[in-house]
Amino acid sequence: MGQKVNPHGLRVGVIKPWDTQWYADKKEFSVYLKEDHSIRTFIKKKYYAAAISKILIERAAGKIVVTVYTGRPGVLIGKAGSEIEVIKKDLVKLTKGKQVIINVTEVRKVDADAQLVAESVAAQLEKRVSFRRAMKQAIGRTMRSGVKGVKMQVSGRLDGREIAGCEHYHEGSIPLQTLRADIDYGFAEAHTTFGMIG
Repeated sequence: MGQKVNPHGLRVGVIKPWDTQWYADKKEFSVYLKEDHSIRTFIKKKYYAAAISKILIERAAGKIVVTVYTGRPGVLIGKAGSEIEVIKKDLVKLTKGKQVIINVTEVRKVDADAQLVAESVAAQLEKRVSFRRAMKQAIGRTMRSGVKGVKMQVSGRLDGREIAGCEHYHEGSIPLQTLRADIDYGFAEAHTTFGMIG
């Protein structure tokens, strides 16, 4: 059987750029990598309501430039940029005093962003909406936003079943083998009373 590979990871360096851009020596590499992971985890957890699609990190001359792509920039920026300053202070503390620059970029088509669609379906599942209804509505919205195809899958104790299962729906074309095809991928978890649904 063919094995599943992350469509984004497969296309990095072909048609998709790296989410992190810096160069490091052997000694510093693991430190930078851990730092990047903790920055991403911190922002994602604290500002989950801001509908964050992706976080790009660049390092140059002792500076860390963090670019956050979000569906709701107002939540991240705050009144007159007050929230940005709070994030900056927290990240300076997290990176042990390094200079941090934060850029916020708005995601124009929220329904065409795989990560944001996945998170919206997960949020609906947590509100006890039927998984079929949530998936079909999300697919409908995504197709209307102008994408060529969508594939969606949910796994776990769907609608509180005793035995965990996996259901998927798709519409349009999704050429996974074509490397030049711009395929977006998103994953989110819903923590329900029956357990976790991914």
